[in-house]
Amino acid sequence: MKDKKQHIIETTLHLFAEKGFEGTSIREIAEKASVNVAMVNYYFGSKEKLFEKIIEYKSFTTRGILDEILHNQSLSAIQKIEAVIEAYVQKLFTHRMFHRLVHQELILNQREALQDSIVCNMIYPNSLIIKTILEQGIKSGEFKKIDPELTIASVVGTINQILLSKKSCNKLMNKPDDYIPYDDNKFKKRVSNHLKQLMHDHLLNK
Repeated sequence: MKDKKQHIIETTLHLFAEKGFEGTSIREIAEKASVNVAMVNYYFGSKEKLFEKIIEYKSFTTRGILDEILHNQSLSAIQKIEAVIEAYVQKLFTHRMFHRLVHQELILNQREALQDSIVCNMIYPNSLIIKTILEQGIKSGEFKKIDPELTIASVVGTINQILLSKKSCNKLMNKPDDYIPYDDNKFKKRVSNHLKQLMHDHLLNK
Protein backbone atom coordinates (compact mmCIF):
# COMPACT_ATOMS: atom_id res chain seq x y z
CA MET A 1 0.00 0.00 0.00
CA LYS A 2 1.22 3.48 -0.86
CA ASP A 3 2.59 5.35 2.18
CA LYS A 4 0.92 8.56 3.38
CA LYS A 5 3.79 10.85 2.36
CA GLN A 6 3.79 9.56 -1.21
CA HIS A 7 0.00 9.77 -1.33
CA ILE A 8 0.09 13.43 -0.24
CA ILE A 9 2.71 14.23 -2.90
CA GLU A 10 0.67 12.64 -5.69
CA THR A 11 -2.57 14.25 -4.50
CA THR A 12 -0.90 17.66 -4.37
CA LEU A 13 0.58 17.16 -7.81
CA HIS A 14 -2.91 16.76 -9.28
CA LEU A 15 -4.29 19.74 -7.36
CA PHE A 16 -1.40 22.03 -8.31
CA ALA A 17 -1.75 20.99 -11.95
CA GLU A 18 -5.49 21.65 -11.89
CA LYS A 19 -5.71 24.80 -9.73
CA GLY A 20 -2.18 26.20 -9.59
CA PHE A 21 0.06 26.78 -6.60
CA GLU A 22 -1.70 29.90 -5.35
CA GLY A 23 -5.15 28.41 -5.93
CA THR A 24 -4.51 25.35 -3.74
CA SER A 25 -4.55 25.50 0.07
CA ILE A 26 -2.95 23.14 2.57
CA ARG A 27 -6.44 22.43 3.94
CA GLU A 28 -7.66 21.43 0.48
CA ILE A 29 -4.65 19.16 0.03
CA ALA A 30 -5.37 17.50 3.37
CA GLU A 31 -9.05 16.99 2.54
CA LYS A 32 -8.31 15.56 -0.91
CA ALA A 33 -5.65 13.23 0.50
CA SER A 34 -7.93 12.19 3.40
CA VAL A 35 -5.40 13.25 6.03
CA ASN A 36 -5.36 16.09 8.55
CA VAL A 37 -3.55 19.40 8.10
CA ALA A 38 -1.15 18.54 10.91
CA MET A 39 0.09 15.50 8.99
CA VAL A 40 0.80 17.57 5.86
CA ASN A 41 2.69 20.12 7.98
CA TYR A 42 4.55 17.36 9.82
CA TYR A 43 5.85 15.79 6.62
CA PHE A 44 6.54 18.95 4.61
CA GLY A 45 6.40 22.04 6.85
CA SER A 46 4.85 24.33 4.23
CA LYS A 47 3.21 24.40 0.82
CA GLU A 48 6.48 25.65 -0.69
CA LYS A 49 8.41 22.71 0.79
CA LEU A 50 5.74 20.34 -0.53
CA PHE A 51 6.18 21.82 -4.01
CA GLU A 52 9.94 21.29 -3.71
CA LYS A 53 9.35 17.61 -2.90
CA ILE A 54 7.11 17.29 -5.95
CA ILE A 55 9.88 18.78 -8.11
CA GLU A 56 12.32 16.21 -6.69
CA TYR A 57 9.82 13.41 -7.27
CA LYS A 58 9.15 14.38 -10.89
CA SER A 59 12.83 15.00 -11.58
CA PHE A 60 13.82 11.57 -10.28
CA THR A 61 11.37 9.88 -12.66
CA THR A 62 12.58 11.82 -15.71
CA ARG A 63 16.23 11.35 -14.82
CA GLY A 64 15.71 7.60 -14.64
CA ILE A 65 14.37 7.58 -18.20
CA LEU A 66 17.22 9.74 -19.50
CA ASP A 67 19.87 7.68 -17.68
CA GLU A 68 18.49 4.51 -19.24
CA ILE A 69 18.71 6.09 -22.71
CA LEU A 70 22.25 7.37 -22.06
CA HIS A 71 23.57 3.97 -20.98
CA ASN A 72 21.80 1.90 -23.65
CA GLN A 73 24.79 0.65 -25.63
CA SER A 74 22.60 -0.80 -28.39
CA LEU A 75 21.61 2.72 -29.51
CA SER A 76 23.64 5.09 -31.67
CA ALA A 77 23.94 8.71 -30.58
CA ILE A 78 21.20 9.85 -32.96
CA GLN A 79 18.91 7.03 -31.79
CA LYS A 80 19.47 8.22 -28.20
CA ILE A 81 18.50 11.77 -29.19
CA GLU A 82 15.39 10.41 -30.92
CA ALA A 83 14.49 8.51 -27.74
CA VAL A 84 15.00 11.68 -25.66
CA ILE A 85 12.68 13.61 -27.99
CA GLU A 86 9.98 10.93 -27.75
CA ALA A 87 10.29 10.84 -23.95
CA TYR A 88 10.06 14.63 -23.62
CA VAL A 89 7.09 15.00 -25.95
CA GLN A 90 5.22 12.22 -24.17
CA LYS A 91 6.06 13.45 -20.67
CA LEU A 92 5.45 17.15 -21.21
CA PHE A 93 2.26 16.66 -23.22
CA THR A 94 0.84 14.22 -20.67
CA HIS A 95 1.74 16.41 -17.67
CA ARG A 96 1.31 19.74 -19.43
CA MET A 97 -0.56 21.48 -16.60
CA PHE A 98 2.23 20.75 -14.14
CA HIS A 99 4.80 21.76 -16.74
CA ARG A 100 3.05 25.11 -17.19
CA LEU A 101 2.98 25.56 -13.43
CA VAL A 102 6.73 25.00 -13.23
CA HIS A 103 7.35 27.54 -15.98
CA GLN A 104 5.06 30.02 -14.29
CA GLU A 105 7.24 29.74 -11.18
CA LEU A 106 10.34 30.33 -13.28
CA ILE A 107 8.85 33.39 -14.98
CA LEU A 108 7.35 34.99 -11.86
CA ASN A 109 10.47 34.38 -9.75
CA GLN A 110 8.58 34.96 -6.49
CA ARG A 111 9.95 32.03 -4.47
CA GLU A 112 13.74 31.69 -4.62
CA ALA A 113 13.83 28.24 -2.99
CA LEU A 114 11.41 26.88 -5.59
CA GLN A 115 13.43 28.50 -8.38
CA ASP A 116 16.56 26.80 -7.06
CA SER A 117 14.77 23.46 -6.78
CA ILE A 118 13.41 23.63 -10.34
CA VAL A 119 16.73 24.66 -11.86
CA CYS A 120 19.07 22.53 -9.71
CA ASN A 121 16.95 19.38 -9.35
CA MET A 122 15.10 19.31 -12.67
CA ILE A 123 16.42 21.42 -15.54
CA TYR A 124 20.19 21.34 -15.02
CA PRO A 125 20.73 17.61 -14.23
CA ASN A 126 18.49 16.49 -17.10
CA SER A 127 20.22 18.87 -19.50
CA LEU A 128 23.60 17.44 -18.45
CA ILE A 129 22.52 13.95 -19.49
CA ILE A 130 21.38 15.16 -22.91
CA LYS A 131 24.57 17.19 -23.25
CA THR A 132 26.59 14.03 -22.54
CA ILE A 133 24.79 12.21 -25.38
CA LEU A 134 25.51 15.09 -27.75
CA GLU A 135 29.17 15.26 -26.72
CA GLN A 136 29.57 11.50 -27.15
CA GLY A 137 28.15 11.81 -30.66
CA ILE A 138 30.58 14.64 -31.47
CA LYS A 139 33.53 12.70 -30.07
CA SER A 140 32.68 9.57 -32.07
CA GLY A 141 32.33 11.58 -35.29
CA GLU A 142 28.65 10.72 -35.67
CA PHE A 143 27.68 14.35 -34.96
CA LYS A 144 29.01 17.63 -36.28
CA LYS A 145 30.65 20.08 -33.86
CA ILE A 146 27.46 21.82 -32.81
CA ASP A 147 26.62 23.91 -29.72
CA PRO A 148 25.25 21.31 -27.25
CA GLU A 149 23.59 23.77 -24.87
CA LEU A 150 21.71 25.67 -27.58
CA THR A 151 20.76 22.39 -29.27
CA ILE A 152 19.04 21.33 -26.05
CA ALA A 153 17.35 24.74 -25.82
CA SER A 154 16.12 24.36 -29.41
CA VAL A 155 14.40 21.03 -28.71
CA VAL A 156 12.90 21.94 -25.35
CA GLY A 157 12.03 25.44 -26.53
CA THR A 158 9.98 24.08 -29.44
CA ILE A 159 7.96 21.86 -27.11
CA ASN A 160 7.52 24.72 -24.62
CA GLN A 161 6.18 27.00 -27.35
CA ILE A 162 3.57 24.41 -28.33
CA LEU A 163 2.56 23.91 -24.70
CA LEU A 164 2.39 27.62 -23.92
CA SER A 165 -1.22 28.06 -25.06
CA LYS A 166 -3.79 25.74 -26.62
CA LYS A 167 -5.39 28.70 -28.41
CA SER A 168 -2.05 29.83 -29.82
CA CYS A 169 -1.15 26.29 -30.89
CA ASN A 170 -4.52 25.77 -32.59
CA LYS A 171 -4.23 29.08 -34.42
CA LEU A 172 -0.75 28.19 -35.63
CA MET A 173 -1.87 24.72 -36.76
CA ASN A 174 -5.13 26.03 -38.29
CA LYS A 175 -7.27 23.93 -35.95
CA PRO A 176 -10.68 24.77 -34.39
CA ASP A 177 -10.81 26.23 -30.87
CA ASP A 178 -12.20 23.01 -29.37
CA TYR A 179 -9.33 20.89 -30.68
CA ILE A 180 -6.98 19.61 -27.95
CA PRO A 181 -3.64 19.01 -29.67
CA TYR A 182 -1.95 17.51 -26.61
CA ASP A 183 -4.35 14.56 -26.50
CA ASP A 184 -4.01 13.80 -30.21
CA ASN A 185 -1.50 11.00 -30.80
CA LYS A 186 -1.13 12.03 -34.44
CA PHE A 187 -0.11 15.52 -33.34
CA LYS A 188 2.36 14.11 -30.78
CA LYS A 189 3.90 12.03 -33.54
CA ARG A 190 4.01 15.08 -35.81
CA VAL A 191 5.93 17.06 -33.17
CA SER A 192 8.31 14.15 -32.47
CA ASN A 193 8.97 13.55 -36.17
CA HIS A 194 9.57 17.25 -36.80
CA LEU A 195 12.12 17.49 -33.97
CA LYS A 196 13.83 14.28 -35.07
CA GLN A 197 14.16 15.63 -38.62
CA LEU A 198 15.57 18.90 -37.28
CA MET A 199 18.12 17.01 -35.20
CA HIS A 200 19.09 14.74 -38.10
CA ASP A 201 19.80 17.79 -40.28
CA HIS A 202 21.47 19.69 -37.45
CA LEU A 203 23.60 16.91 -35.94
CA LEU A 204 24.57 14.22 -38.41
CA ASN A 205 27.77 14.25 -40.39
CA LYS A 206 26.64 13.47 -43.94
